[in-house]
Amino acid sequence: MTDRQPARRHILRMGGGALGGALALALTGCSGSGGGTGGGAAGDPRKGSITVWSWQGPAAELKALIPEFNKTYPDIRVTVEDIGNPAIWDKITAGLAAGGQGLADVLHIGVDYLPGYVEHFPGAFADLAPLGATAHKDAFAPGLWGTVSPDGKRVNALPWEANSAGFYYRSDLFERAGVDVDALLTWDETIEAGKRLKAKTGVHLLGIDKPASQPDAANFFQMLLQLQGAFYFDLEGRITLDSPEAVRAMTLIKTMNDAGLVSDLAGGWNALMSSLKRGTAAVLPWPTWFGGIIEEQVPGEAGKWKVRLPPAVRRGGPTAATVNSTHLAVAGSSRNQAAAWSFVEFALTRPASQVRIYRGKGIAPALLKAYEDPVFHQPSAFFSGQRKGEVFLDALKAPSPAVNYTSDYARALKLVTDAQSKVLLGGADPAKVLTEAARELARQTGRKAAR
Repeated sequence: MTDRQPARRHILRMGGGALGGALALALTGCSGSGGGTGGGAAGDPRKGSITVWSWQGPAAELKALIPEFNKTYPDIRVTVEDIGNPAIWDKITAGLAAGGQGLADVLHIGVDYLPGYVEHFPGAFADLAPLGATAHKDAFAPGLWGTVSPDGKRVNALPWEANSAGFYYRSDLFERAGVDVDALLTWDETIEAGKRLKAKTGVHLLGIDKPASQPDAANFFQMLLQLQGAFYFDLEGRITLDSPEAVRAMTLIKTMNDAGLVSDLAGGWNALMSSLKRGTAAVLPWPTWFGGIIEEQVPGEAGKWKVRLPPAVRRGGPTAATVNSTHLAVAGSSRNQAAAWSFVEFALTRPASQVRIYRGKGIAPALLKAYEDPVFHQPSAFFSGQRKGEVFLDALKAPSPAVNYTSDYARALKLVTDAQSKVLLGGADPAKVLTEAARELARQTGRKAAR
């Protein structure tokens, strides 16, 4: 996606991860007294000085847009600061807890952080609707508007990046095993193919961080959930950790593991990179952005890799899911909200801006019109001549329900990764551990169960 660094991935995909450690504690302990007007009307839309907080790659790309932006808005001075990741989350949280003091005008926010910030800090972000954000409602990939505007009225941010679930695979290994990957319509079929692959090549089907040494150990489980149109919570915020879809997803993981098809990626990102370089897994079920990681890490394997959308969980079911996204928000405490919105709108709703960012860092845009540019339709030499951009564009265009992360995503994620570890390391029953996780989440949060 954005920075070619693991930190953000560990939060979203995980894509995952969520409000971890001190940040989770900070949010949990807040009284909800965030400062700022939150009205989205402060300042002049054509002049002022604004600061933007982002990290690594995305920060560099936003900075690169400034000269072009200033041709239209010569009287808006923009300063982009690379806060770093994960440092940005602590800094934003500290600013919000201080009533908005010291915050930048524009904030780069992950989809998993947004609900917690909005709930715990009323007024944390300016409402972008009065500034004209709703005019862009239909410009983004399906389902994303619901993440930034849950009530359909107030707009807390604007979508930037959208990553779809992917199925990157070593085509040469499957060919050696005599498996036609395009013919694998379901994960049940993929498991059977994985058995043949393992017998013929000795390579695992995929890898999972079995002891959950990193939050993104639940990436694959979460992807299987979203392929069924499900998540940890429903749109009303009720707990769905023990839903039939969740049990089905965890059962698939157990079946793979019991068959010896899952390698252990204990250690998180470093273990994943080591596995990639050693070729211990034939499939990497990761989102759009991960293609760039593969190219960087194993450049000598050009032509051995291909990508497709994941198999369906149930025959005839969806193969597309937007598994993570990031957004730009305007601080409610900003005195230059209108000027900040001018920059956000220029960066995120203008196809030329998004194409430039994609060319620079491969950040997959949520803006659908950007995909009309030829750059998204060029054959990839690394991926066997495939038009990789078109694979994920098909996914973004597919119907995709909004995902409700809620302010309790961090708690849910911890319980899910613990449950998965019990299944992978101890052979626990998926339905039993998920029922226990759902009950514990209800106890911790006071949320009701969906069933």
